This record gives sequence, structure tokens and C-alpha cells, in this order.
Amino acid sequence: MSQQQTTVRITAGNQTAALPAGTTVADALDALLPPGQAEGALAAMCAGQCLELTQPLHKDCVLEPVSYQQEEGRRIYERSLRLLFLASMKRLFPGRRVRMLHSVGHGLYIRPQEGFLTHEDVRALENDMRELIRQDLPYLRQEWTRQQAIAYFESEGWHDKAELLRYRPKEKMTMYRMADVCEYFYGAMLPTSGRITAFGLKPHYPGLVLCAPAPENPEAPAPYVSRNKFLRVFDESQRWCSILGARNVADVNRMIREGDIREFIRVSEALHDKSIARIADEITARRARIVMIFGPSSSGKTTFANRLAVHLRVLGQKPHLISLDDFYRNRADLPLEADGTPDLESVDALDVPLLTSCLEGLLSGQPVQMPQFDFKVARRSPESRLMQLGQEDILLVEGIHGMNDRIVSEIPEQLMYGVYVSALGCINLDDHNRIRTTDVRLLRRIVRDMRKRNTTPAQTIDMWPKVRQGEEKWIFPYQERADVMFNTSLHYELPVLKTMAYELLLQIPSSAPQHLVAHRLLKVLHYFLPVSGAVMDEIPPLSILREFVGDSAFYDIH
Repeated sequence: MSQQQTTVRITAGNQTAALPAGTTVADALDALLPPGQAEGALAAMCAGQCLELTQPLHKDCVLEPVSYQQEEGRRIYERSLRLLFLASMKRLFPGRRVRMLHSVGHGLYIRPQEGFLTHEDVRALENDMRELIRQDLPYLRQEWTRQQAIAYFESEGWHDKAELLRYRPKEKMTMYRMADVCEYFYGAMLPTSGRITAFGLKPHYPGLVLCAPAPENPEAPAPYVSRNKFLRVFDESQRWCSILGARNVADVNRMIREGDIREFIRVSEALHDKSIARIADEITARRARIVMIFGPSSSGKTTFANRLAVHLRVLGQKPHLISLDDFYRNRADLPLEADGTPDLESVDALDVPLLTSCLEGLLSGQPVQMPQFDFKVARRSPESRLMQLGQEDILLVEGIHGMNDRIVSEIPEQLMYGVYVSALGCINLDDHNRIRTTDVRLLRRIVRDMRKRNTTPAQTIDMWPKVRQGEEKWIFPYQERADVMFNTSLHYELPVLKTMAYELLLQIPSSAPQHLVAHRLLKVLHYFLPVSGAVMDEIPPLSILREFVGDSAFYDIH
């Protein structure tokens, strides 16, 4: 056998070496990287794909270590932590089922399907998880057939998983075994339980929060931060799931298959409308003069603001809409990122002095020349619009920085009402695998950017990390200041987004740097059945989803 057939050339960092064919990713990184960097690697990127540390290398390649500071590293860590938790649940409470629901800061909220977990239960689970970490048990990667997995999940009573896999397009699948639990996850995993360096369990009736580290400190679990309003809106969304009879993907697919999806859309939209009407009632009862509508990108803030204005008019109010986007500074005056590119997410990208001056003038009843921003040339338009509020008029201010101290500090608190708007998805793939809200928002933005801005999915994926960094810094710290939170997620939207985004994402080649994210989104969309044109026509023109898929009565229909 030739030398070329028995060795492979591996590059990592600034080092290249000929290593025996079959060398694992972990051994290659140990051989080529400084010790500290190699120890911190949770996986490695190779030609657009994420390789687990245990995977053997049989071809020449370039490896880029994946650390906890990177989003993919944190996803790997969380998946591995979830399997560790499920193993302890089975050891201590066999037969009890849990549902993994949503993020709470750097943690994951988990609740039992029935009953509740006591403080003693939570402490026992945490101690058992630490024991499994001490034992450094392997996460065994196994190839199963789809039918083997369905039979296993049925035997465990995990009928949601068995039903979901009936929609899986591929016959083979990768399962992971740790202790007495086998599970299917949607991405790479750590090699052993001992690689989990830090976690914590926080009792939160009726369940708990599984706390992971913050990106800047992977050696300790992030402190738990109470987000009561955030959790309440998720609880409301879970009640909506019960009303709609849809908690997991298989439930939505059943409605599509049986022809009930159009009624599902109508009830989903009615729940949205009822919630917006309730917010309008509260604003009117409060006699607020200014409503700050804020939230992260692709949440549907603009459509929400327009729909809220309609409900306020029903109550005899005269709302006026302002977009914070019109207060952007000219591109030449924008603050810069560390790499020298404009920082569009910073509050300093807005002309805050002009904004506060305009708001003060409007609340004082003065005529104010309101700026308009021309995004085509990235400059403020020479034309402005005159606005003046009557004594009973209401100002609706929409933008990502709505409750920032720099903006609201001069507004009398008794005149202000804050609404946090975000797409907090509540449909899970199955009880143990959630669909992240950030992925839903990214899909929304991919569809909208392609349709309205002629931006390719790869370009949208490229800019998304900066958007997410801006949200963590400028939006999420202020969300609990809102008087109310509104979930713009619609339980039927992912089949619709699949219809519009699936083929676009497939066009991103496996060698492209955007492939990892595109592949992750495709793995979620795989499980949804597509919808017909008749179903698309059922989406109301006032729907928040129309902001992204088109034909909105507020923007597209004239």
C-alpha cells in the first residue's frame, strides 16, 4: 500500500502534518494545535461540515476548531447536556416524561408532562448528572434504520418521536446512546459526558431550568436571571398550543394531511387578533400617549404596530406611527465594529438627540418635521414630513431600541406603555427537540430579504451573527421592562416558510461557509409537509406572516 493511501495531510491552525489515515478529529487537533486551544475544541469544521471529535479522517483536509464561544459549539454542548439530563431522568424517575420548551437566558426550561418536580427532585437530578459526568461515559454514535428508531421510541412511550420519524425522508439515521438512553438529535454531539464542564439546575415550578455557561465563561453555569414576563408569554403560547391541538410537528402535519390546516390558520390568526385587542384595551385604559414597540429582527414589529393602530382606532383613538429606522445616521456617520464595518445594531447608529427632541416636541403638541431615511442610498432624505399630535392622540414608536435608556429616559413613565414583540415559537420537533426561535426568525428574514431586497439566503446567513450579537447587547437586556409581551409566532408558519425557502437553501453548496446553517434549517424543514397554494391564500392580508411572505395589506396590496 502506498504512502499516499496510508496517510492524510491535515491542516489546523498554522500547522500541517501527515497523519495516519483514520486519525480522529480530536487526535489531529491535539497534534496540530497548542494545548489550550485543542482542549477547548468541541468539534471541528471541515469544508462546510461540522465533524465530531470522534470522527476518523480519511482524506486530506483543513480543520477549524469549534469552541464554546461559537454558536455551533454552544449548540453541541446543549444537545449533549440534554441527553445527560434525559439519562438521569430515566435513572431516577423511569416512566416520567418531560418536555423541553424554550430558552431562558443561557438556560433551557423543562417541565414534566404531568405533575411537577420538587426541589428535592431537582437536586437529586443534578447530583446524578454530576455522577454521570464523573464516570465520563461515552456518547455512542450508532446508525439505525428509521423503522428501528420508530420501534424503540414506541417501546419507550415516546410516541411523538415515533410519529415524527414517519415524515423523515431518509431511511438511515444517527442515534446516540448514553447510559440507558438512546436519543436522536439534530446535529453533532460531544464524545463523552466528561466533556461537560459546567451546568446547573434551577427549580422553576412546575419544572426546572437547565443552565449552561455563558459564552464568555464556559467554565461555570451562567447565573439564572428571572424573566417572569418572558415565561408568562410562553405559558400563554403553550395554552394556545392546547387550544389548537398542535404541540409538535407531527400534529401540524396531521392537519395538513387531513385537510384541517385552513381552519388551523383561522384559529391561529383569531388568537393573535384577540391578544392585540386586549393590548389596545390596556393602552386605552392606561391613557398612554406613547407606545414603544420593540423587539429583535424579523419579529413582525411593523405589522404588529399597524394592527395595533387598527384596534386603537376601533376604541376611538387616533394613533400615529413612527419608525426608529427613519432616525438612522448617514452611513458615513455610523459607529464601526472592531473589523471596521458599520455597526447597524448599535443604538448609536440612530441620531438619538434628534429622536428625543422630536418625541418631546410631539408630546408637547408642537408641529415637528419628522425625518425620513432613504435605504436605497443609505442617507437621510432631504424631504421630511410634518407631524403634530392632538391632546388625545397616541404615538406608536416601532424599532429594535424602543426601551433603551438613551431613548426613554426623558419620557414621563406615566405616559408610556412598552410592548416587547418577538417570534417565540412553541411548536417542537418532538418533546425533547425544540425549534429555536432564532432559527424561525432567520427563516422569516431569508424569505423577506430574497423577496424584497433581492438578498440571497447565503448573504442573509452571513449577516445574521452580527444581528444576533446586537440583540444580545441592545434588545434582550431590556425585554422585561415592557408592560406586555406579544408572541408574533404563528403555529402554522413553518410549513409556509418551507414552501418558500426550502429550494433556496438547497442551492447553497456543501463547500460554502453558509452550508452549516443552511443544513441545520433544512433538517428542521425536512419534517414539515408542504402546503398548497389554496392554503397560502388562506393567510389573511393583515397577518404578521404576510410581512415576510408578501401580499400584506399594509405594504404590498394597493
